[in-house]
Amino acid sequence: MLELIKSCSRGHADHGWLKSFHSFSFADYYNPARMGFGSLRVINEDRIAPGTGFGTHGHRDMEIISYVLKGELAHKDSMGNGQTGASSGKADGVIRPGDVQRMSAGKGVMHSEFNHAQGQETHFLQIWIQPDELGVSPSYEQRHFSDAEKRGALRLVASPDGAAESVRIHSDTRLYAGLLDGAEQTSLTLAPGRQAYVHVIRGQLSVNGKVLSGGDAAQITQDAAVDLSQGVDAEVLVFDLAG
Repeated sequence: MLELIKSCSRGHADHGWLKSFHSFSFADYYNPARMGFGSLRVINEDRIAPGTGFGTHGHRDMEIISYVLKGELAHKDSMGNGQTGASSGKADGVIRPGDVQRMSAGKGVMHSEFNHAQGQETHFLQIWIQPDELGVSPSYEQRHFSDAEKRGALRLVASPDGAAESVRIHSDTRLYAGLLDGAEQTSLTLAPGRQAYVHVIRGQLSVNGKVLSGGDAAQITQDAAVDLSQGVDAEVLVFDLAG
């Protein structure tokens, strides 16, 4: 069974320096029918104006994934990432297109996110996934996944065991990213009791026979697979979630 969620149904916030679309209830946007799906709690599509960003603030007990589409996002945190640079063994904290950043907030972490570029907007997705275990030690990870790895396929980018060099999250959730155009097609088999959430980032794509455009999403339950085809310059995220 597929439930189509149109882009226009998302919450929207315009703070001047930040323009955001919320797939699920977040901040001032509240929709009791859109509180999350499985362990997936937040998908925010954010655009940050040049020279602005999120000041230092705290999180706890959440797996936070950032997926940059355009521009750069500079991250600093209380674990030392983004402050002393990679030469000290810490991540430099700058996220660029193709990068997937994972921060496990665990028992508590402080961080900030800024667009330091002049004249260039930062466009990214911020994703929150509820962890299976509370109170873990905070941690950070960042990996790059090339377009070639995602072309005509679903590339595993986050998983509970770090399989295929994906970033590791403390949740029984697997996140895949794909790029599809023209005759390219791919599918993801769902194990019994699993469900999927498909978020089309851009372009157009057929998902189990339904056409979705950028910002649209599909909640899939009681189906054996997620079938993707007929892409038109499409970029997509697919979440494989416990039922």
